[in-house]
Amino acid sequence: MGHPEIYPLVLTTKTQEIFNCRVDEDVTEEQPYKLIKKEDIFADFANRAAVSDFYPVKKIVQEYPGDELLLVYDRDFKYGLNFYLIGTEEGKENYLNPPELPEEQEEYKDHIPEETYIYKPPISKPWVSLGSEKEIEEESVKESTKQITYMISRKRSEFGAPIKFSDQNASSVKDAYIECTAYPDKNFTLKQLERDVGMQVVPQIKETSTQTRWTCPKNATTQYYPREFLEEEKEALGQSKTLTEFLNSVCTSVEIALQQNEIMNTFIHDWKCLAEEEGTFGDKTDTHLKEYQSFTDLHSLTEKMITCVSWHPVIYGLIAVSVAVRLSFEERVHFSGKLLLQPSLILFWSFSDPIHPQLMLESPDDIFCFQFCPTDPNIIAGGCINGQVVMWDITAHADRIENIKAGGSRSKKVTLKPMFLLEPESNKEEMYIRHCAVSSIESGHRKVITDIHWLPDTFEINRLGNVFENRSGISCQLVTCSADCTICFWDIRPQKAVTPQPQAEKKKEESIEIPFDIPSTFLHLDLSWKPLSKIRLSKGETTLDHCPTKLSLSEDNLLYKAQEKILAQSKAVKAGEMNPYQNLENALSNILKPIDDFCTKFFVGTEEGEVIYTDWKMERDPETGRFMTKKPVSLYTVHDGAVHTVQRSPFYKDIILTVGGWNVAIWKEGIMTGPLLQSCCAPKRYTSGHWSLTRPGVFYIGREDGYIDIWDLLEKTHEPAQSQNICITMIMYIKPWTFSAKQQFIAIADYYGTLHILEIPWTLSHPSTNEVSSISHYFEREVKHLEYVEQRKNIREQERREMELELEKKKVKTFQKSKEQLEAELKMDYESYLELEKNILSNLGLTKVKDSKSYMELI
Repeated sequence: MGHPEIYPLVLTTKTQEIFNCRVDEDVTEEQPYKLIKKEDIFADFANRAAVSDFYPVKKIVQEYPGDELLLVYDRDFKYGLNFYLIGTEEGKENYLNPPELPEEQEEYKDHIPEETYIYKPPISKPWVSLGSEKEIEEESVKESTKQITYMISRKRSEFGAPIKFSDQNASSVKDAYIECTAYPDKNFTLKQLERDVGMQVVPQIKETSTQTRWTCPKNATTQYYPREFLEEEKEALGQSKTLTEFLNSVCTSVEIALQQNEIMNTFIHDWKCLAEEEGTFGDKTDTHLKEYQSFTDLHSLTEKMITCVSWHPVIYGLIAVSVAVRLSFEERVHFSGKLLLQPSLILFWSFSDPIHPQLMLESPDDIFCFQFCPTDPNIIAGGCINGQVVMWDITAHADRIENIKAGGSRSKKVTLKPMFLLEPESNKEEMYIRHCAVSSIESGHRKVITDIHWLPDTFEINRLGNVFENRSGISCQLVTCSADCTICFWDIRPQKAVTPQPQAEKKKEESIEIPFDIPSTFLHLDLSWKPLSKIRLSKGETTLDHCPTKLSLSEDNLLYKAQEKILAQSKAVKAGEMNPYQNLENALSNILKPIDDFCTKFFVGTEEGEVIYTDWKMERDPETGRFMTKKPVSLYTVHDGAVHTVQRSPFYKDIILTVGGWNVAIWKEGIMTGPLLQSCCAPKRYTSGHWSLTRPGVFYIGREDGYIDIWDLLEKTHEPAQSQNICITMIMYIKPWTFSAKQQFIAIADYYGTLHILEIPWTLSHPSTNEVSSISHYFEREVKHLEYVEQRKNIREQERREMELELEKKKVKTFQKSKEQLEAELKMDYESYLELEKNILSNLGLTKVKDSKSYMELI
C-alpha cells in the first residue's frame, strides 16, 4: 500500500546462489540490497522458464528502462516475502540516495502518514465477437438422447423395520404376473437386400463387482411398561373429594396455559435472542483456529486427495502427506494402464517453501496410511491400496533435511522460524527416493490397508500372539488392518538363519546389481516379506468376518511421550554410533523372556460402524486342535457408518475416542455396558477426528462439508463447543502438533489435495489448573451412571418376570376351583338374576308385591 513500484518475491537457495544474493553472506542487515543485471535475469528465464523465481515479474523486468534492477532483502517480512524488487528507476534512486529533509521536517517526518492506495474498480467493456463462438458451438458435443433419472425412496419410519417374506402362488392372485408374448408387428417390418457378411466368434469376458455402502442412520425405539392402579385404587380415587376439588381449582389455569402455548413459544431463550453469545474464555478472536499456511502439489497432472498426514518427530516445520488419485474402484480399473505411468508418492512439505516438496518417497501403488518409526524417524512404513507394506530408509538424506537456518531475530509476527532448507547442491532428481523393501503380494493383504501401527520397543510378540520382552531394544514389529477382514502382524527382522548357498547361486546374486540409490537396510525383506501372524475377526455363527478400518493398541499412548527418546537416539547416531537397523540379524540370538500380566486386548473399528474389543492371542480349538482367533470380548454397533478414527487419549490410557458415520463416542477400557459418551446425529457425516495433545477435554472432529467441530467437555458434553469452516470439500485427516509452549499447530487435509496448517489459539492449547482431574471425575461419574442404568435394567427385568409369574398363577387358580365352589357361584348368579327380574316387573307394574312374594314362594 502506497508503494506500487515494489514487487515482493520468494527466492530459494538455488536462486540466491545463481544471482549471488545469499542471505547473511551477500546481503546483510547493513547492506540489504543487490543490483542485478537484466541480462542475467533473461538468461535465467531461458534456462529455467516458468520455474524461475523471477517469472511472476517477467513483464516488469522486460519493460524496465535501465540495465540493472535493485533487489532488496526484506529481513522483517515487511511486504510478506523474503525479497522485493523495485520496478522503476525513480524508486531505485530514492532507495539508494534518499532525499534529505529540512531540519524542520525531520521533527515531524514520523507523523507524516503514507499515501493511501485508491482502488479503481474495473470498467466493463462491450463484447466484440470475432467468430470464436461458432467454432466452439460446432466442436461441442451435445447429447442427442434425453437422460432418464430414477429416484428410489421410502419413509423414514420404515428404516430398520423387520421384514417378513412368505411364499405366494402367482396364479392364485390377480395381476401377480403378466406374460409378454412375442408377436410380429407389421408396422415395423424392414425389407433388406441380400448382402455378403462374414462373422468371427470371439469370447467376451467381463468382470464386474459392486459394493453397497450403508450410510443411513438407524432408528431406535424403546418401550416403557406403564404403572397401573388396581381396581380398588381406581374406585377410591374416583370417589375422592380432594381430587375433585383439586381438578376444579386448576382447570381454569390449565386452560389459560394451553392457550398461551398456542399463541407463543414459552420455552424460547430470551437472552440468546437478545445478542450473540460470546465464548466462555474470551471473544471469538481467541477461540477460533487461525490459518497459518497451506500446501498444494502444483506439479501433479492428475487430481489427487490426501489420505494420511504425519508430522516429523524430530525436525520442526516438516510434515509428510500421502496422496492418492481421486478415482472410484471402477475408474481405477478403467484407467489402470495410465495410473501405472504416474508415480505414487509421499510428499515432505516445509514451512520455508510452500510450493516445492522437499522430498518425495516413491511406492508401487497409492499409499493410504503410513507412520514414522518411533525409535528411528528415518525409517518409514506405509500401506498400499493393493495390500502391500512398503518400507523406506531416508538415513542417507538425513544431513540434507536437518540443515537448520533460522530467520531474522527481529521478527515480531512469527515465532516459528523456517527450519528446513535444502543444500545448495541438491537438485530435483535427488528429491525422489525409492522404497527399499516391499512385502509379498501373494502372502499379505488382498485389499487396501486402512491402518498401520509400529509396536513399541518395550515388547514383541510371536506367531501365537504371546508377549515377550523386546530382544533388540528397537521397534521391529508392525500391525496392519485391511478391508480384506484381516489384521496382520509383521516383523522386519529375518525369521530364519541364513543357510549356506552353493557357489553358483552366489555368483548369480553377485551378478545382480543393486541400484546405488536404494539402501540395503531391508533388502532381505524385498518381495519375500510375509506376515508373522494373521487374525480374522469372525462374526460367530455365520461364515462372514468383520471388516476392520482402524485399530488402537493398549500401548499407543506411549508413542505420544517418546519424543525425547527419539531425539536422544538420533543424536547418538550422529555421534558415530552404529544404526541398530543396519544389523538386525544379531537380535535373533537373544533369549525370549515372557511378560506376565500384559494386556493383549485392543479396540477395532469396522466398516459397518461396529466397535470391537478383542484379543490378538490365539487359542486352540478343542474340536480340530488348530490355533484359532479368540471370539471378541465385546461388540457394540454405535456408529451408523464406517469408523474412521479409533484413538486413545494421550492423558488417559484407558479412554478411547471413536468417530464414524454421523456421531462420536468415547469409551473406557474395561466397561462392557457401552460408551461413556455418545453424541446425537450430526447434520453432516463425520470423516476424521483427533484428541488435543495438551488439553484432556478437547478433541477435533472433521465433517464432509469442510467444517471442523471442536468439542470441549468442560464447556459442553452434548454438542460441540464451536464449529469452524476450513474448506469447501470433505476433510480427510486431522493431525495436531506442539511446536513450543506458546505455539501449536493443527494440520487439516481435504479431499482436493490441499493441506491446511492452522494455529491453535491459547484457549484450546493451554489447559486450566485442574482440567486433568476434572475430566477424570467426569469419566468416573459417567461410569457410575452406566452402572446405575444397568442395575435399573436388571430391576425392571426382574419386576417384569414377577408380573408374568403372577399372571400365570391367576390363570392357574381359575382352573383349580372345586365343584362345590362352582355350584355356589352359579346359585348366587341365579339369585341375582331373579332379583333383577322381580325389580323390573314391579317397576313396569305387571306384578304386585304380594304376587311377587307368592311367585318367589312358588319358585
